[in-house]
Amino acid sequence: MVEKLFGIKLAVIGGDERQIFLVNKLLELGAKIKIIGLPERKELIGCQFCQDLAQTIEDVNAIILPMPGTDFEGNVITALSSQSIQLTERIFQKIPNNVPIFLGVAKPFLKEWARFYQKKLIEIAELDEIAILNSIPTAEGCLQMAMEKLPITIHGSKSIIIGFGRCGKTLARMLYALGAKTTVIARNPAHLARIKEMGLNVANYNELPEILKEADIIFNTVPIQILNEKILKVVKKEVLIIDIASAPGGTDFQAAERLGINAILAPSLPGLVAPKTAGLILADTLPDLILREISLPNKYEVGGKKI
Repeated sequence: MVEKLFGIKLAVIGGDERQIFLVNKLLELGAKIKIIGLPERKELIGCQFCQDLAQTIEDVNAIILPMPGTDFEGNVITALSSQSIQLTERIFQKIPNNVPIFLGVAKPFLKEWARFYQKKLIEIAELDEIAILNSIPTAEGCLQMAMEKLPITIHGSKSIIIGFGRCGKTLARMLYALGAKTTVIARNPAHLARIKEMGLNVANYNELPEILKEADIIFNTVPIQILNEKILKVVKKEVLIIDIASAPGGTDFQAAERLGINAILAPSLPGLVAPKTAGLILADTLPDLILREISLPNKYEVGGKKI
């Protein structure tokens, strides 16, 4: 295997099972890796395990945070470890400006810090080469959850998808293949045409109250609050809402609880239902992104001459 990352120093901070498969591949590619917030497992032999975040990010060429990044207080997601890791503004300032910071989705405060301190914060969840492939385990996870929670089959169910982005498209195909009576809510004219071409029912957002009345399952992919209390009051009590939009989702979950509606916020499904597949998607994509973004001196030149 070509060691395309030979000599490159990486810091991997927190994460879930996806990081295990990702780090294993990065090691195979020759990277030197410091880790904090992951357990010492055989797949990670060769890594340097750290207890201090400042030590972890010192003298590295790139930093890799989990796909969900942090919570709103800066606590890094550490699904496999009890270790608490907080990315504070003071530590963030210490990251050299030429060191890229990779993560799936950044919270607003992190984006603001990156702008203010001129850091290279790179959100990869919306990159097509990752997002399209990630939509597969996301959609499968939605269907698995629906099958576990509902007393009815997907086949024949009245299923509503709100939004027709990458995940919405993949989910629509899978629901159609399973025989669900699928309606997709969208507004883009090209999306509306594609939904019709796929043989699915189509509706606009202004039709939501009427469409949702008979829904058995509602899948929301839109990261703004579409399913507010007014809308939720028209749905059946037996409906299941699965919201896969970025936190805090597009559902008023407090209103849903008051109304006795089963509404589930289900972010990061790839890491939960198919961590190996999701980890290998990252492993296939991140090395080239790292090489593109890092700034390294040419170690083969001395005094302007190649040696």
